[in-house]
Formats: sequence, C-alpha cells, structure tokens
Amino acid sequence: MNILLTGAGGQIGADLVSALVAEGHRVVATDLRPQPERPGATWKQLDVTHAGDVDAIIHDVRPDVVYHLAAILSASGERNPTLAYEVNQTGTWHLLEACRRHAVPRFIYTSSIAVYGPGLPDPCPDDVPLHPTTMYGVTKASGEMLCEYYAKKHGLDCRGVRFPGLISASLPGGGSTDYALFMYVDGIRRGGYESFARADTRVPLMYMPDGVRALLELAAAPRERLARTIYNIAAFSPRADEIAASVARAVPGVTITYAPDPLRQSILDSWPRALDDRNARADWGWRPRYTLDAMTDDLVPKIRALLAGGANLAH
Repeated sequence: MNILLTGAGGQIGADLVSALVAEGHRVVATDLRPQPERPGATWKQLDVTHAGDVDAIIHDVRPDVVYHLAAILSASGERNPTLAYEVNQTGTWHLLEACRRHAVPRFIYTSSIAVYGPGLPDPCPDDVPLHPTTMYGVTKASGEMLCEYYAKKHGLDCRGVRFPGLISASLPGGGSTDYALFMYVDGIRRGGYESFARADTRVPLMYMPDGVRALLELAAAPRERLARTIYNIAAFSPRADEIAASVARAVPGVTITYAPDPLRQSILDSWPRALDDRNARADWGWRPRYTLDAMTDDLVPKIRALLAGGANLAH
C-alpha cells in the first residue's frame, strides 16, 4: 500500500516509519524540517498549515492510508498557542479536506489524553465531557470532532486513538510527560534527574512499541468491527516515584528529586490518572504488551546505546 505520514520526524514517526517499511509498504514520510533518507521511505518537506501544499502531496502520492502525526504538544503549545492552533487545528482540517477531495480510503488520527479536563472518573471512559485545559488539548478535541464529522458527512474512513503519554528512546517533543523519559536519560548519563512533576503525579503512560502497534492494528481493523471513530488505549499508570523506583532497579545509584514546574504540573493534574480502553479491546482486540518494568528493561539498554553513539537527547 501507499502510506503517507505527516509529522514523521517526531517521536512517533521515527518508529512508525520503520514498522511500515518492515511490513512492505511504500512510505512517503513528511515533516516541516528536511529529514535524512531512510531505507524504504521517501522523505518530503511539508508544512501542514499550507493548504495548497497539503493538497498537492495527497494528489501526487495517492495514499491508501494517511497517518496524521503532525502536532505541537502540550507544554510547547502553551508557550506558543498561535502556532499550536495553526498546526493542530488548521493543519488537521487541511489534511481532511485533501483526503476528501482525493478519495483517500483511510485517515488515521492521533489524539491524546490532553482532550480531558479535571474532575473525570478513573479510569476515564471514552465518552465523557471534554474540557481540555491546554491549546493542545483543545485542538485535539476539535480534531476528533472533525474526524467524526468527515466520517458522517463525507464517508471518509477516519479512525484514531487517544494516546497516553508516550515514552521511547528518542527525543521527546515538548509534552508534559517528558519527565518520565528524562528519569531514564539523565539517570543514565548524569546519575540523577530533577523531575518537573511531583512524586505523587500519576498519569497514563505507554511504551512506544505498544503505541506504534496500536496504530497499525487500528489501521488494519475491518471497518465493520469499529463502532466508533476515536478510541482510548491504555497500558500502565504509574506515579512518578514508581517510575523512579523502576529506573533505580535498572540503574543502581540513580538519584531522582522533584521540583514541580507550575505550568506543566497543572497540565498533568488536569488529566485522568487512568484510562478505560474496553471499547478498543472489544472492537479491534487491543492489548498492551509492556508493563512499567518491562519497558524499563527494554528502554535502558537502548538509551545507553544511543548515548554511547553520541545521540543528543537534550531537554
């Protein structure tokens, strides 16, 4: 199949491109910044805020599936809400319009727990009032509604997931759960880390291999099995100090301290502590494979290898 990705140079894209190439697809990966060519994938520069450029690349590639990953994340979006709106809101609309005009068979949308607001039940189900507290969350909630609109109004096969915070051995993109990854990164390279989240902070998290597999499985699911457009998916929901304990088990002598940042802590406190993903499990067989400690065992050697190779996993 012909596959097109937006925002492919980000945290999810690096692993998703590799997985799609491994499955034998013809992959066109796009990003605002030029990327080095990788075996099996063609890279093109694309600014999703430019409607004409979006339409042209959809016309040229004629993708069977579009994975829409391009976004400005929560903490970065609060520093520049205008940019977050343009990329996340306007960019999503441009993609949906181009897919409608060129009859793209399938559109995969990546949403987030940032669509939720405070005061919701734990675990939080799919269908609750959405009162996001960040521009990122506002635009992701609106993107979900746009997907449902295009599915009902135009018959576009839109399907998507609400991701927990994602952790991987790659540079994060300015999200509010970055503290979790840097417990590993700084724990290994510096022997310690000062977390911008409180020790008792508990939010849903997921290891990237599970996140990539969820996108692939949802994209491959028969349309008749899907009762909804957007699905919660869940893996584990540790406290920050439980992540620190898992890191300490794999990196002896590490010291994790806590100095909460008011902005990012307020964002974290507005999210549910756990997600109810029973609909994804029932409709397309979703099951996570990684627990917190299983992630730690897999992640620590990867970060050591990246740091030994000179990778710049900077804050």
